Amino acid sequence: MLHHDTFTISWLLGRFCNYHCSYCWPYARSDKKDHRPTELCFKTIDEIKRQARDQGFNSFNWSLSGGEPTFHPGYLDILKYLADDKYSKRQRIHMTSNCSRKMKWFETYIKYAKEFDRASITASAHFEHLDTEKKIEEFTDKLVYCQDNGVRITINMVMIPEKFWTLTDHVLYFKERGIHTTLKPQSNPTATKVVDGYTKSQLDILHNESQTGQMEIELIDSKGIMHEMDQAERFNAFNFNEFKGWICSSGFRSIIIREPCGSIKRSYSCSDDPLGNIETGFKLFDKLMPCITDNCVSSADSKIPK
Repeated sequence: MLHHDTFTISWLLGRFCNYHCSYCWPYARSDKKDHRPTELCFKTIDEIKRQARDQGFNSFNWSLSGGEPTFHPGYLDILKYLADDKYSKRQRIHMTSNCSRKMKWFETYIKYAKEFDRASITASAHFEHLDTEKKIEEFTDKLVYCQDNGVRITINMVMIPEKFWTLTDHVLYFKERGIHTTLKPQSNPTATKVVDGYTKSQLDILHNESQTGQMEIELIDSKGIMHEMDQAERFNAFNFNEFKGWICSSGFRSIIIREPCGSIKRSYSCSDDPLGNIETGFKLFDKLMPCITDNCVSSADSKIPK
């Protein structure tokens, strides 16, 4: 983001999820389908681009999540609408999904994904639902298919302390199939800290293993020395997510859209008043603003330039 005219949107399309995971944060999912109308999503896209372009940004990173985003009835229509814009300098799409949709859905997804400069998927592997070898194989088949068609794939796996070593067997299987896995520590109910229960050797694995090999995050320390990381998940894995008082570009060159309330904010965890609402409109900051929040609870927040 530092080296491009990039504006970033993290869009939580709804809380509805077809999975019930025991370790999921209670606020993060719902049995109720709470999706906004697709036409409203189109209008919101147009307004985001208008305001971002007024501030000098004409490249866009769209990150769509949930709940389970693929159950938004207009999800593929939203991708097509984004892809049809020929005025943007560069557009990338990212999806965080449990990838429970059938292969036919992913075949259609690929047709639209190929229209973007880059497409990527963070696939959440939940073994309370992937509870047979056949289900794990089908899950992986879909990821291999997408990867073979140019989509960047990583699997996010929450390494529950008491199941840690059992879960590593699945990591080896995914590796054999050519799919990268990011090992995530389990967070507390407010998503501000890593839970207790990990041994030192387990923490060493969480901190140092499963690197993608593609460095995308730059961190410059107080001595001016630059450090590189493969992904922003590393911030939370090390509990390095306290940026209160830092000057942050969220709200100026990035926003999040959060459901079920429809709030448009500078970041997921920000204590600031919302910038607006998806139903009534919003206004971006006209300059960089200091962070007033204790913790970045999401890698989507941590990676915004600050």
